[in-house]
Amino acid sequence: MIRTLPQTGSTNADLLAALRGGERVGEGDWLVADRQSAGRGRQGRDWFDGAGNFMGSTVVHLSPRDPSPATLALVSGVAVHEATAPLFADASALTLKWPNDLLYAGRKLAGILLERQHDAIVVGIGVNLVAAPKLDRPTIALAELGPAPSRDFFAQSLATHFAAELDRWRTYGLEPLIRRWEAAAHPTETALTANPPGEAAIAGCFAGLTPEGSLRLRLDNGSERVIHAGDVMLAN
Repeated sequence: MIRTLPQTGSTNADLLAALRGGERVGEGDWLVADRQSAGRGRQGRDWFDGAGNFMGSTVVHLSPRDPSPATLALVSGVAVHEATAPLFADASALTLKWPNDLLYAGRKLAGILLERQHDAIVVGIGVNLVAAPKLDRPTIALAELGPAPSRDFFAQSLATHFAAELDRWRTYGLEPLIRRWEAAAHPTETALTANPPGEAAIAGCFAGLTPEGSLRLRLDNGSERVIHAGDVMLAN
């Protein structure tokens, strides 16, 4: 079920509040807003409120048998990539960047925010269908490249792909997910700058993911640093 609202503060905040209030939010259900007045990105950033863009959230209810909840960022990234790729005549420039961004030719097209409430993860996704925000990094909207799909069409496609990727995650575990994510990512040796929490920026090159889904960063001296959390940007 996809429920739409003309306006809300944040679809993530709405679902978190519902969970805290004891409301049962079913997996596969999505809350999608035409406008958000208090949308959020990672690290507490404001999320751009562009009318016609996709802004929506869903819930994953965790079980003890599930892989690490943090890897739902990878699940979500693959789902967004799969929903978006058919919209391009040539999707080769469409790439995933760890942990949760979708880029087109190096410009941010979509972002993902995961927030936990007890044994549930709220997954918020924003996709620039018709307009892109001005951020501290290059951005792009689908409409800059050709006709953008309607928000409702895209919402249904994303919901379908997310459900499929979630089922694969639970059925087959992390190994095939990481292979699929790496296949959609920017090439190995892409220059990156990582900003782990509480540390200075670290420059290196993309060396793939660990079996647990963390980022492998190859440093200039040939050693490798594993990044478990933090912002990662394409190096200028």
